[in-house]
Amino acid sequence: MAISTPTISVADVCLATKAAAGPLAALGSDVKDRALLAIADALVARTPEILAANALDLEAGRANEIGDALLDRLALDPQRIAGIADGARAIAALPDPVGETIDGHRLPNGVDVRRVRVPFGVVAVVYEARPNVTIDAAALALKSGNAIVLRGSSSAIHSNRVLAEIAGEAATAAGVPAGAISLVAGGGREELAELATQDGVVDLIFPRGGEGLKNALKAVATVPVIYAASGNCHLYVDASADLEMAAAILLNGKTQRPGVCNALETLLVHADAAPEFLPRAAQLLHGAGVELRGDERARALAGPGVPFGAATEEDWATEYLALTIAVKVVDSREEAISHIGQYGSGHSEAIVTRSTESARAFQLNVDAACVYVNVSTRFTDGGEFGMGAEIGNSTQKLHARGPIGVRELTTFKYLIEGTGQVRG
Repeated sequence: MAISTPTISVADVCLATKAAAGPLAALGSDVKDRALLAIADALVARTPEILAANALDLEAGRANEIGDALLDRLALDPQRIAGIADGARAIAALPDPVGETIDGHRLPNGVDVRRVRVPFGVVAVVYEARPNVTIDAAALALKSGNAIVLRGSSSAIHSNRVLAEIAGEAATAAGVPAGAISLVAGGGREELAELATQDGVVDLIFPRGGEGLKNALKAVATVPVIYAASGNCHLYVDASADLEMAAAILLNGKTQRPGVCNALETLLVHADAAPEFLPRAAQLLHGAGVELRGDERARALAGPGVPFGAATEEDWATEYLALTIAVKVVDSREEAISHIGQYGSGHSEAIVTRSTESARAFQLNVDAACVYVNVSTRFTDGGEFGMGAEIGNSTQKLHARGPIGVRELTTFKYLIEGTGQVRG
């Protein structure tokens, strides 16, 4: 496996990965699946080695005061490593998308036209303090026949290095071309810029991180980019909502894992439901350690004994990634949808309602990758959607939207067959 060092440039790593892309694209499903299962077994077998590397990153993270949310993203334990391995096994069990016929037809002149899935070739994944992405991305790329360049953050450098080595060694031993899984060490912005300008070598970049990473790539990238970006996710409690259900979805969405992109950041409550719902919701959230920031009506209805700060314009647009939530009372379903349209990031939005009309209006008018009715936004995840894992969640409207799995890592080509037809 190629890893960038002071003597191996990013360009050289990318060229080595490209050399592996052609042979990898031609591999059969059996070889790819065997490699994925070998990766999963190697992760479990080498868990102590992974934990030792991760401990170095956690120690550095605490020293640098990166915060609890990032430390949670960074941390690995035997259970999480086993989960990552299970994700690789789940990807191995998926149908191989390569060669799948998407559609086809016969022209009046007898020429057959088929559109089939093919790998991109070389994909790069740029991600922040999530070492699990090293394996998730490598496994998805391998299944979809793509060679991959991984570029994690410096905060997870030890974890990423050992995980990439394990994946690369296991895959190569199973018959995957050497260099198909490569790691760029995780240096500064110059390294990122070099990766993002590998025209003709890297076919597509998937960044997985916050707005800072997104903006850094936008400033320099000449390679096509599909952004798996921030999640400013909302829960709207409609006038007809089952309030028991709403409370459970709210608590799960905000507190189950607050440092992830599908966690709730804003609660919108219809004015008819607010007098009954908000006092209970405020108590539940406060009891779970959540800081509340709300508009004037929300704060007035919350009741005594719960600290409730005043929300600013900035709060409505903030992805906290922490135990903080913004709360607003709205007078209508349309006002809630308008608020989401103004401040949402296009990731995941949810409504709790008993009204079929409200549910349908929310589904039709909320512009997001994932729109939920009476379900927690925490389900926006490739694993939960049956994809085994994901590279990230796209908030764009290109061919990949929402969780990016194996099918989203393919493009297509037209295959045209005839019996000597020529155009007149």
